[in-house]
Amino acid sequence: MQNQDKTYLFEEAPIPSTVARLAVPTILSSLVMVLYNLADTYFVGMLGDPIENSAVTLAAPVLLAFNAVNNLFGVGTSSMMSRALGRKDYDTVAKSSAFGFYCSVAAGLLFSLLCTVFLSPLLTLLGATPETAESTAGYMFWTVNLGATPAILNVVMAYLFRSEGSTLHASVGTMSGCILNMILDPIFILPWGFNMGATGAGFATCISNCVACLYFFVLLFVRRGNTYVCVTPRQFCLKKSIVKGVCGVGVPASIQNLLNVTGMTILNNFTAGYGPTAVAAMGIAQKLNTIPNYVSQGLSQGVMPLISYNYASGNIKRMKKTVLFAGKVILAFMLCVSVFYTLSADSLIGLFMKNDEIIAYGGRFLHGFCLALPFLCIDFLAVGVFQSVGLGQASFCFAILRKILLEIPALCILNMIFPLYGLTYAQFTAEVVLATVAVFMLRHLFKKWGRLQRA
Repeated sequence: MQNQDKTYLFEEAPIPSTVARLAVPTILSSLVMVLYNLADTYFVGMLGDPIENSAVTLAAPVLLAFNAVNNLFGVGTSSMMSRALGRKDYDTVAKSSAFGFYCSVAAGLLFSLLCTVFLSPLLTLLGATPETAESTAGYMFWTVNLGATPAILNVVMAYLFRSEGSTLHASVGTMSGCILNMILDPIFILPWGFNMGATGAGFATCISNCVACLYFFVLLFVRRGNTYVCVTPRQFCLKKSIVKGVCGVGVPASIQNLLNVTGMTILNNFTAGYGPTAVAAMGIAQKLNTIPNYVSQGLSQGVMPLISYNYASGNIKRMKKTVLFAGKVILAFMLCVSVFYTLSADSLIGLFMKNDEIIAYGGRFLHGFCLALPFLCIDFLAVGVFQSVGLGQASFCFAILRKILLEIPALCILNMIFPLYGLTYAQFTAEVVLATVAVFMLRHLFKKWGRLQRA
């Protein structure tokens, strides 16, 4: 795509077609990522060993913690780049891109080092028992100890390309690693292959992330001179405006994901008290729940460059139309998924493990999770708007409200009132409140921006 075409896409193209062009590749990429996440659970589940399946579930919070770095340097940098593009400030675009790239590499290396040094207490924190510790450590060796940097870098680079409207290339890069992972999983996990169990799932993930990174490096070489994404070392700087612009959006987004990790860790620790079977069932239900979540996130991330660009260029009317159109589409989708999950919960759980106890647990868990979906998508879209326009404090307040004030207390209270099964209704409790707050905040902001534009 030439730079002139990108300008037309952001400034003049019809909203529905623009949203489709930006969001559909991102959503497809997100869906492939979901399948990639489900692949570990599915193929490990074929072993029929709840301990191996629990290892994937217990390690999930650490992999989710990667998103804290992804959001810090991915969301923060892409928002900064898109707003600079809207102002036609191309020097800031290049410097922001280089800053995000090199900081994500450094953060990935530091993440690996810390998790390697503090592996034993980390396993205890995750809720691993003497039964599950060895399998969990084996899975984490490849995905975290060795694989943190490529896992983080390929997502951050996708954000960088997405910021300039190159969503298709961003999605292809991400999907290439995901698809390869699904091909490699059975080879490394199952008895007819290398029979490595959960450790094999981690090995496949590490290889796949490295391939995804390679795609982006090749893309940068091929498109040199025709992309705003810049990883030239001389463009890297710690200029105050760059650091503040990236971190102003990225830090709140990062904290939001760390709080998500905290919430998942608490949920898994509560569930671990009911045995490996309950943990395995919770892991399957959580993975199924990520499918609509990733679709919602994919739409929000896909339209972020369009929102950022039009906000920076002062076209609030086009920005508002984008948000309203995206909201209608994702809300209708989430309502359909929620009904489908409610009617098909047991059958969906049974696809992963043919164990009556796990199916009984998992079906009830999924019923609780799916109630939150229609409210969750509104929250995601609102946070996407805040991040797009540089309102990091607003997204930070949402993160605190969601986890600290609502969801984590709800986990504790509902588990006491309805042991085990009450855990899955905590998210629903939090998202109803958040969605209501999101609607009021967006209405207020659009009225405020509209008055400023007319002034």
